[in-house]
Amino acid sequence: MKKILLIGTGGTIASDVTEDGLAPELTTEQLLSHLPAISGICDVDCVQLLNLDSTNMRPEHWLKMVRCIRENYGRYDGFVITHGTDTMAYTAAALSYLIQGSPKPVVLTGAQKPIGFDSTDSKINLTDAFRCAASDLPGVSIVFNSHVILGTRARKTRTKSFQAFSSINYPDLGVLRDGVLLRYIRQDCAAAPFFYDALDTKVALLKLTPGQDRSAADFFLERNDALIIESFGVGGLPEQGGFYDCLRDWMAQGKFIVLTTQVPSEGSDVGVYHVGHSLKANLRVLEAYDMTTEAVVAKLMWILGQTHDRAEAERLFYTPVAKDILFPAN
Repeated sequence: MKKILLIGTGGTIASDVTEDGLAPELTTEQLLSHLPAISGICDVDCVQLLNLDSTNMRPEHWLKMVRCIRENYGRYDGFVITHGTDTMAYTAAALSYLIQGSPKPVVLTGAQKPIGFDSTDSKINLTDAFRCAASDLPGVSIVFNSHVILGTRARKTRTKSFQAFSSINYPDLGVLRDGVLLRYIRQDCAAAPFFYDALDTKVALLKLTPGQDRSAADFFLERNDALIIESFGVGGLPEQGGFYDCLRDWMAQGKFIVLTTQVPSEGSDVGVYHVGHSLKANLRVLEAYDMTTEAVVAKLMWILGQTHDRAEAERLFYTPVAKDILFPAN
């Protein structure tokens, strides 16, 4: 029987009612006590790493998860991380870059309602996560509402429904039906994982709105090493407001700019319209293509944690990791 490590970080699944609303209160052992049938699926050890509302999740917590998995990697066949849903997609993406090529499953799950509620989705999600962690499902994934989603492709798309997560620009890895994992796609993996332990957290995100000028971009770039701009449609920036000069000046100072799109599906194609063509042809801003914003944030932190050399950073950005990008630069 497979041996799985359950890593608790808090979230709705572990929450209880308090005077100030739901708050993470339960330990991993308490979660497991709600699921006696797990003993028929796998052997489980528990560790309570954090107990946070995932709104409070930070990059240093991602590194703490990685250290925990790295220290225990040889002792277990798979890992289940319970996590709040609000930032789970960011954590899944980050772990995909910090733990690369893992032949063992690293599965994140959580719930839209606490495990103590009668109408909770937590019991089936956690049970399914253990089933996947005890299966041949290499790499990082999110298991939620019977769907298995690649860690670099997940996004929370519903705030209350049990089907909280969607796979963006990539198929589900599989589904669970009647307790059986039906796998559609198997991730590539190495013989052993490669762990990373450094992130540059000075990465900012700006959502473009009509009529915006360069002032917000200047503010972010003065304080950060990289800026991701969520632009409109397939990608571009307004020709008024000084954006072109802003990006040119800050890139000359060694800052990194990524252009992506606010549209959830199908990705960017910056060179199509005049408002984007010069940004790509002349400034050589990085383009996210079909990557999720969550993956872009995490990938930039990972890349800049290793190097600030522009050519090497560009190479790493366009090198696929865990199927995070399907349209590399021309």
